[in-house]
Amino acid sequence: MRAYLFVHFREKKTPDGEQVYFGLSVDGFHWESVNDGKPVLWSHLGEKGVRDCTIIRSQNDEKYRIFATDLSLAYNFEEKYHAHWPTVASNGSKCLSMWESEDLIHWSQQRLLRLGDDSFGCLWAPDVFYDPQQDDYVLHWSSSHAMNDFGNMGIWFSRTKDFRTFSNPKLLYQKEDAGIIDSAIYVENGKYHMFLKSDHNPERIILLQADSAEGPYSRNEEFDNSMLAIEAGLYEGPTAVRLHDGKWCLFLDYYGVPGAGQGYVPFLADSLASGIFHRSDKQFSFPYGYKHGTVIPISMEEYHRIKKHCWSADEWQ
Repeated sequence: MRAYLFVHFREKKTPDGEQVYFGLSVDGFHWESVNDGKPVLWSHLGEKGVRDCTIIRSQNDEKYRIFATDLSLAYNFEEKYHAHWPTVASNGSKCLSMWESEDLIHWSQQRLLRLGDDSFGCLWAPDVFYDPQQDDYVLHWSSSHAMNDFGNMGIWFSRTKDFRTFSNPKLLYQKEDAGIIDSAIYVENGKYHMFLKSDHNPERIILLQADSAEGPYSRNEEFDNSMLAIEAGLYEGPTAVRLHDGKWCLFLDYYGVPGAGQGYVPFLADSLASGIFHRSDKQFSFPYGYKHGTVIPISMEEYHRIKKHCWSADEWQ
């Protein structure tokens, strides 16, 4: 039997919200907070806040690694960015934050990975997956770029085998008629499936598929049909996980109302390739405040270890 770990930040306007939080579930349906609802990791470098967390367990050394956007709106939105989102997008951090652990309890010091140069805008919403075709890892993120005068964002990527050295960033996917963000890529039966948030045409989550990690990618029209029943422009941060029974659960981050009405909404599918996802709210429960994260399977031993542990302030320094 296995359990599930949700690594995320929180929907709060104070600096403690833009840190790393854990959630746990034994079935993928019902979720509970960890560490009494307090952060597990704090950012002390860069902007001193993180958003859009993701986690992976690497196959070569069995370490867990967390990546996150280096951004604090609580500290910097008003003064540094003049409360102007386009300024964040063009002038934000060119780094991603990273932590490492062997046991999900004891974590390394935070590292800042400078993957972008001055031709990049802010590096948003990282995600990472193992690419079996090249036996390495693909770290991908969203960014605006000087090549289109910091206009619509595209998805960029860098490859690594050891999480110490990274290839020069390359463009993975650009949507001609809209900006895109929040890429999440999964391999199923040798095919690569990429969820994205599209800013326009449609203003929804979309799903692409390809025969290799670097594409070319094409739209899954069945998924487009599945999303027609939900409101446009109100969902972001897709993350998916394969459950015990083989079904895929896609979680979409609903931000359409202020306060406690926000949170993740689950959709179930028999396969990613089918593109047919059914909204399944009644089967799930979440603590309020989970914001843009990633779900991975963990062992029951790891579940109990995390559940029992209390992260003290000393561990955050």
